[in-house]
Amino acid sequence: MSGFIEGENRYQSTLFPERVDDYVEEDSVVRVIDVFIDRLDVSGLGFKTEPAETGRPGYHPRTLLKIYVYGYLNQVHSSRRLEREAQRNVELMWLSKRLAPDFKTIADFRKDNGEAIRLVCREFVMLCRKLNLLGDTLTIDGSKFKAVNNRDKNFTRGKMKRRLAAVEASIGRYLGKLDQADRSAPPEDTRPLKDRIAALTEEMDRLKKLEVRMLEAPDQQLSLTDPDARSMRHRGSGIVGYNLQTAVDVDRHLIVEHEVTNALSDRRQLTRMAQQAKTVLQTDSLNVLADRGYYSGQELRSCEDSNITAYVPNSATSNNKAKGQFDRSEFPYIAKDDEYQCPAGERLIYRFTRTESGKEIRRYWSSSCPTCPIHAQCSTGKNRRVSRWEHEEVIERAAARLAAKPDAMHIRRATVEHLSLL
Repeated sequence: MSGFIEGENRYQSTLFPERVDDYVEEDSVVRVIDVFIDRLDVSGLGFKTEPAETGRPGYHPRTLLKIYVYGYLNQVHSSRRLEREAQRNVELMWLSKRLAPDFKTIADFRKDNGEAIRLVCREFVMLCRKLNLLGDTLTIDGSKFKAVNNRDKNFTRGKMKRRLAAVEASIGRYLGKLDQADRSAPPEDTRPLKDRIAALTEEMDRLKKLEVRMLEAPDQQLSLTDPDARSMRHRGSGIVGYNLQTAVDVDRHLIVEHEVTNALSDRRQLTRMAQQAKTVLQTDSLNVLADRGYYSGQELRSCEDSNITAYVPNSATSNNKAKGQFDRSEFPYIAKDDEYQCPAGERLIYRFTRTESGKEIRRYWSSSCPTCPIHAQCSTGKNRRVSRWEHEEVIERAAARLAAKPDAMHIRRATVEHLSLL
């Protein structure tokens, strides 16, 4: 056959054997991994570097760390797949010097050195900072990841109540069948029913013991397989898992800081993640972009107190616009008079202050509301009342910042959201 490109004979001998290094490009990322990890003080980071006195020699932590980092960069997370790649992937063969640990060794290394691997990430960020690769603007986002814990082995107050009710209903149903069997002629064999009732009673006792443990937990949740996992909402349904918080540099999309939490939402994570990233970058000020899931007046205020400029869209909860009524934004605040002005031109004056969820809230309304000609567009009650937090100016400054930077959320999406797929 001719006219096509033909390969070399597999059995052809060569005078000068080829080297594995010849198959790895000069600008390949594995060369960067190799240099970076070889220069790390792995013993100082917490890896075990002293070989065992007895038994078969183990792999050096540097070798296993190189395999782990290569798998992370190439989206190969499974230890079994990494085992196969170490045997057939030329780049990984070069990086590991043709060592091929089994999957159990790779999995145990990852399990036993979680904190040390986290410190390696910190060392990489410090290197990037020294090379001036990191800017002063980060995006922060959270991703939900499923835990090993099965949903049936996670208990909340609602789940426990439903499970106990289901077991009680089953016991009642079998007791009813048992009564019917006793009244029948000739009597039926009731041993299967009694066995079912005994099993359900035992399950009821087990659930009540678990309920005691659940109620003792701070958040009143209990996970049997993975104690730290929590039931949380994810894309319209629920999972038992973790909330991974990530802070990513806007300019080069490098992860500056990350933390796995079991927080059910992102609402109280903004300041903490921004402060941790600020510490890592060793900077006095920082800009952060986040989605509306992080929106909280108290978090915005905490960011300001820490010299962190936050760009977070307001998570509007009012449905007045959908009902054809005036939105809160149509009531401007007159700072010099400490009053609000309504769309009809009337002033809503200060009435009283009360504490709600630990915040001091000031209430305003106008006495002209009941006779106003456009009252129906304003409120279904007697008066349209407006609430103002004692630190409302923090929210107003945040809204003004976001309005002055209309592309902030586009930058955020382009920077961080795709990382949840890694």
